Amino acid sequence: MENNAILEVKDLTKYFPQKSGFIKKTNNYVRAVDGISFSIYPKETFSLVGESGCGKSTTGRTILRLQEPTSGQVLFKGTDLLDYNKREFRKLRKDLQMIFQDPYSSLNPRMTVRELLKEPVLTHRLVSKKDAEKLVQDIAEKVGLSKEQLNRHPHEFSGGQRQRISIARALVLNPELVILDEAVSALDVSIQAQILNLLMDLQEELELTYLFISHDLNVVKHVSDRVGVMYLGQMMEMTHTDELYDNPLHPYTQSLLSAIPSTNPFQKKERIILKGDVPDPANPPSGCPFRLRCPKAHERCAIEKPAYQEVKSNHFVACHLYDQSENPKQARISVDPTSAAHTTKVDG
Repeated sequence: MENNAILEVKDLTKYFPQKSGFIKKTNNYVRAVDGISFSIYPKETFSLVGESGCGKSTTGRTILRLQEPTSGQVLFKGTDLLDYNKREFRKLRKDLQMIFQDPYSSLNPRMTVRELLKEPVLTHRLVSKKDAEKLVQDIAEKVGLSKEQLNRHPHEFSGGQRQRISIARALVLNPELVILDEAVSALDVSIQAQILNLLMDLQEELELTYLFISHDLNVVKHVSDRVGVMYLGQMMEMTHTDELYDNPLHPYTQSLLSAIPSTNPFQKKERIILKGDVPDPANPPSGCPFRLRCPKAHERCAIEKPAYQEVKSNHFVACHLYDQSENPKQARISVDPTSAAHTTKVDG
């Protein structure tokens, strides 16, 4: 496996059939994820960002086979997860965990916190029943829950505390990869900061790898090593965090970053306003998926889909503005987009 990536996603697609008529005949497909590729390296945080409906959450659920992919490969430590049947894949569940946006809906309201944390441990037979209690208390302490709180039910906690329970439930199995799907977006700003700091501390302490899915670009900048920008199920741009925020290349990325409020009241910031709505993923536009809203679109964008290519070192973009034929001064390097080198964590 190249560059020791813990996870490699190659040409992943997820199409949802649209059915109509009395016999429910499939007449079209919603292209939620449409051929994306990326890698995640041990102990790093890779983030997926984009507008609502861009396919980032579906990507996370498809990787864990909560929704079966249509095609592609998902290689975990060199082994394709899609080759496993359901029984075989259950054995890998302890290494691959997910934390959802709404902790209350992912927690059984009839179980106490102790029961919620102990259930996955006993299901996967990690330790004996006697040792499970100590394991539960240890992970509860790590996420900031007291022993007394273990006897309570989820409805007795605040939103931030319930998210701590969800984090503990995922980490009690000692996973290698954790997918965080909008894990802090439903929380107050002050609570967001506490949960983010907790996640980063736990990542360092337990040597975790994160796939962080979010639409909040300020949060993404704080926690990420590398960032992938998705639009209409496709990857528009991917690079290291500092490079993306300092030198965004794709017009879509530029428009997203222009919407971030400035903390400097004297700084003049040009806002790029996108016209129109996100196209229907069941009927995407020809050529570039972003062309109908792109302020820099030209005739070629409607005819030819831009190649996803490396235009700078470890900086990938899908845009005709950076094709060699359109801009001879801009170098183009044809390489596998999953082979970008891993970098050390960026301090927030």
